[in-house]
Amino acid sequence: MSLGGAIVTLRRANGLTQEELAETAGVTQAALSRYENELRTPDAEAIAALARALGVTTALLQRAERAVGAFMIDAHMRRRATAKPTVWRRLEAKLNVYRQHLEAIADAVEMVPQLALPRFDPMEYSPEDAARMVRMQWRMPAGPVRDLTGWLESAGCLIVAEDFGTMTGGSRVDGLSQWSHDYPVMLVNERTPTDRLRLTLAHELGHICLHSTELFDDPEDEANAFAAEFLMPAAAIRPDLHNLDLGRLHLLKRHWGVSMQALIERAYRLETLSAARRTYLYKALSKRGWRTKEPLSDELAPETPRLVARLVASLRDAGLSAAETATIAGVAPGAPRRPVFLPSAIGPATHLQNVDR
Repeated sequence: MSLGGAIVTLRRANGLTQEELAETAGVTQAALSRYENELRTPDAEAIAALARALGVTTALLQRAERAVGAFMIDAHMRRRATAKPTVWRRLEAKLNVYRQHLEAIADAVEMVPQLALPRFDPMEYSPEDAARMVRMQWRMPAGPVRDLTGWLESAGCLIVAEDFGTMTGGSRVDGLSQWSHDYPVMLVNERTPTDRLRLTLAHELGHICLHSTELFDDPEDEANAFAAEFLMPAAAIRPDLHNLDLGRLHLLKRHWGVSMQALIERAYRLETLSAARRTYLYKALSKRGWRTKEPLSDELAPETPRLVARLVASLRDAGLSAAETATIAGVAPGAPRRPVFLPSAIGPATHLQNVDR
């Protein structure tokens, strides 16, 4: 792991230019450029100044020098084609920084997931088979998935929900994921409507199960196929997908907790809907403005992550102050850009020997 890579990642996550970071840290931009490109190693004073400017502890930056592996690793990401590279690269950097904070917290808290998180070789398992295997191994009831975040967190998924809309163009990115040492980490856009958020969570689960090491063919198509089968199992939903009209789509959305557009696509892929009828339904949605904002989304049961907050709260329950908890996570005292999962004051949490539902 390189110190230069850590500085670059932290700077991007904070939305800072080299010039801005250099000015805040009190170093020259030329020196900062050399640090980031591994052409020069900052001394202890410079490391401390950079850490303060980046809102992290000196220990976190120093750990980057000692650790094996990269501070910044690529993330799987569900984003729209129009998402700006500057936006999704910043979010990718932020996910990597959050992963560092969460790894430090997880090292201090005993977390025993109730469910196993299987990994599949895409050369041996289709996305649909993988989705069915996960549901079977988790002994999920047939039919719609209720409280998807609960199932994911029971398997040790660390999910952070944050408002991407505070960044210009952030609303065009729905979620990202990557593996930590032992557990996957997801960063999702809390502004996303519940139906789309559920699809994003299932999509990222597909990446985690199928693409933990190598990518084959089109990973986004594979993750989409996994999510469709996971949330809308063919064997259970096929009888519901005949004779679709807008009224029936309303009812099915409430029942399955997915968007009407996802239901249309599922019916088309399962050949219970003709191409002509699919086009007709999409035109009907467009006429009502529902292609961009569907009705009923706010009536679905919300997907609210709880595990990360419980991890943090368990440190407080052990007698640590908010400042001590932040220090363990590697967040500097008084950091202006405090991670969303490290509030200044949190309530009591349940004991965390088992991550159960």
